[in-house]
Amino acid sequence: MTALGAVFRPQLPPERLRGIARAADEAGLEELWLWEDCFLESGIATASAALAWTERLRVGVGLLPVPLRNVALTAMEAATLDRLFPERVVLGVGHGVQDWMGQVGARAESPVTLLREYLEALRALLRGERVTTDGRYVKLDGVALDWPPAVALPVLAGAVGPRSLRLTGEAADGTILDASMSPDAVRNARRLIDEGREAAGRTGPHKTVVYLHTATGPGAAERLKAELADGNGGSTELGVAGDADTIARFVERLAAAGADTVVLQPTPDEPDPEGFVRFVAEEVRPLVP
Repeated sequence: MTALGAVFRPQLPPERLRGIARAADEAGLEELWLWEDCFLESGIATASAALAWTERLRVGVGLLPVPLRNVALTAMEAATLDRLFPERVVLGVGHGVQDWMGQVGARAESPVTLLREYLEALRALLRGERVTTDGRYVKLDGVALDWPPAVALPVLAGAVGPRSLRLTGEAADGTILDASMSPDAVRNARRLIDEGREAAGRTGPHKTVVYLHTATGPGAAERLKAELADGNGGSTELGVAGDADTIARFVERLAAAGADTVVLQPTPDEPDPEGFVRFVAEEVRPLVP
């Protein structure tokens, strides 16, 4: 079965999160995804609050930009969340937007090298291992978590380019694809991910999460068109507007292309964010196999 989620966009003020998270939980939404976009809202702070305010909702952080965060700190925060809210945390990391990383003096000369080193160290820490490494960017001396997850927490990684996509197959437990990818692009991304998995001899499960620009209700087509015109070339393959059936059919196309989870991303001017998460859970979910 394809998992279905929705995004709480950080363009909304943090105080809106409580109502939206509770609406999602009450409606039976599977996953609510949060972003740590500079310089809007913290991914970990919002995730901990959303988890505390809800009973069964899974909360994904997609993604934490690794240049901003020492890997030991990310491991501590992730392990703490997982022990507080077992099996309800989905963790994603990634390069971050390079212009933003430059603004804070954290831009890496080789983002791919940094992400590889980070993934290897983070996954080992979350397995409860003691880690010593002296990489180009990640340096740890006998670091181990006192309270690691009871079961190793999977780590997903965001990627767009071919090198990064192969890297997620080699070194991450799953991949996050942003809403800039059409179904054909998702299919190609899965091929690159699988190439990385094969090169590393990995045979276990690998979750692929895909965001989808989505609009419904009054003015949906116009809102989506404006969103896609902003840096997405206006392609109709990068989003969907309409009723539950129309949206469910597009979700099925992404699932056929290789998506395990599709996360519906509302437009930044969505007039009813609480209604949007209820719509995803109550109207779209029943139509998606």
